Amino acid sequence: MPFVSFEGVDGAGKSTHVNWLAEQLRAHGKTVTVTREPGGTPLGEALRSVLLNQTMSADTELLLMFAARAEHLAQVIRPALARGEWVLSDRFTDASYAYQCGGRGIAENRLRILETWVQQGLQPDITLLFDVDLEIARERRAAQGEPDRFEREQQAFFERVRAVYLQRAQAEPRRIRVIRTDRTLEAIRTELLHMFASWWQV
Repeated sequence: MPFVSFEGVDGAGKSTHVNWLAEQLRAHGKTVTVTREPGGTPLGEALRSVLLNQTMSADTELLLMFAARAEHLAQVIRPALARGEWVLSDRFTDASYAYQCGGRGIAENRLRILETWVQQGLQPDITLLFDVDLEIARERRAAQGEPDRFEREQQAFFERVRAVYLQRAQAEPRRIRVIRTDRTLEAIRTELLHMFASWWQV
């Protein structure tokens, strides 16, 4: 069954659509697991709290992300796919390339080693990259309350993150679909419904 990841800079609007798409799929008779990264398991959620709130080196951040991902794959994603369920994940490894390589400056070859080890070739079937001008994203983050460690980063950090996301979308257009979110909610959801129409029968 399909594995769908949702990506984008903080404030792009991706999280708004995860549960909505799950509802659409369930309305078409699909069994859906909704999860998130970092998180998704008790250990993952504990690591999420550390990652979002404690200062650490870039290397430590990357290793903790993949520790949470390894547990997530073992306890949630692979079992759900084996049961024939759809899996919708709020972030996956594209986020590591964008935030840890793009944002923090870690060399991609180091991340690829972890990706190969932890994922053993598993990738999302579809990645929805929610993209918006960074000023709009900043305004949205400001309206969401107390920011976490990532959300407090400077605009230049998010410029690097967004650039890597868009580079990956350009390199993998069949998997990564860019969804512009500087439009009405209705327009965005109409596009998503059209995009997934052929998948309802999967």
